Amino acid sequence: MQTFKVPVGISNRHVHLSEEHIEVLFGAGHQLTRTKDLSQPGQFACEETVTLVGPKGTMANIRVLGPARKATQVELAATDTFKLGVKPPVRDSGDLSETPGLELVGPAGKVQIEAGTIIAARHIHMTPEDAEKYGLKDGDHVKVQVTGPRAGVFERVLIRVNPNYALDMHVDTDEGNAFGLKNGDLLDVIIE
Repeated sequence: MQTFKVPVGISNRHVHLSEEHIEVLFGAGHQLTRTKDLSQPGQFACEETVTLVGPKGTMANIRVLGPARKATQVELAATDTFKLGVKPPVRDSGDLSETPGLELVGPAGKVQIEAGTIIAARHIHMTPEDAEKYGLKDGDHVKVQVTGPRAGVFERVLIRVNPNYALDMHVDTDEGNAFGLKNGDLLDVIIE
């Protein structure tokens, strides 16, 4: 059994928007306003927020992340889904087939997406060099050990490999809270 350390990043609910939907929600020609760089190179939190409208309720001030994507995607924690009244599956980012839609409301307009709402699968970003070093490949799954007062093991953590990634594990707020984690905590990846 081999192990290595990975920093954890706790991902709050957020939205990735297509160029088309940025213009509908915020106005023609609108460019996203970067407020903070995220752990993955080129990814950033934006000043812009939207309101999500589901069958049972709404959630305001949902942060938009940039840059723009090919398809609009809403990423929620499981607890968020009860307030909105949707039942999204746990999915890898970008795998949006057969997922529920929502209405997104911005200052300039609204968009009804027919699909695109997910609970993001826990995953580890790494470069091809990291993957080679640890004997892993894109799509593999590993376990991740958490120590401390709320110790436990994350099972089936997806490995995502790309030259543009930085080594980082992403979990949602439900998972982070359940294990008592904070951003930057170092966890042990277990390769069996």
